[in-house]
Amino acid sequence: MSLDATYPHIEKAAGQSARLRRSPRVRVAQIAMDYLAYGWSADEMCRQHPDLTKAEAHAAMAYYFDHQEDIDAEIRAEVHNAETSLKESSDSPPRLCLQAKGLL
Repeated sequence: MSLDATYPHIEKAAGQSARLRRSPRVRVAQIAMDYLAYGWSADEMCRQHPDLTKAEAHAAMAYYFDHQEDIDAEIRAEVHNAETSLKESSDSPPRLCLQAKGLL
């Protein structure tokens, strides 16, 4: 039996990332990354991001777990793009500075 879930704080336009309805600049993938990278609970996410409501955090996590494969693919693509951009700017002064400090 399949149930169609609704996420009152999340909107997802065709071909776009799932986002918070109230703050469309915030993607569900960004909230999921806090969970994945830091193990933050919804309450901790709200402490770290005071503009995020508990209802939004829980809705985003519910959406993530219901669409985990798609969101994980979005996160992987974002990490790949960041790594590619970093490699392309390997001679930039900020990168050289980070390398000199042993951070890269």
